Amino acid sequence: MFKALSDSTRLRCLVLLVEEDALCVCELTHAIGVPQPKMSRHLALLRESGLVADQRRGQWIFYRVNPALPAWVREVLRQTAGVCGSTAPYREDRGRLDAMDGRPGRGCAA
Repeated sequence: MFKALSDSTRLRCLVLLVEEDALCVCELTHAIGVPQPKMSRHLALLRESGLVADQRRGQWIFYRVNPALPAWVREVLRQTAGVCGSTAPYREDRGRLDAMDGRPGRGCAA
């Protein structure tokens, strides 16, 4: 878990995923500002570590914090998101996500 969190892009993803029910690659790419292939690689590592789970909904694949995680891991992620979420760049990520037009369920920007 800690190795997965040691990368700033993966940590930024997890902070957003803790705050949201589920996000697709296009939302994370827009919010964090990294190319889609790079985001997909980071999400694959998070999935392989067991921290996130994915679910296909039509043409979209949504990622969320893995609900099967032990309670102590979910609490570490919640606390981490709480501390990081109000600081840069996490606050800016949240702002870009909130301002994103065409989020899935309403169409996708990517």
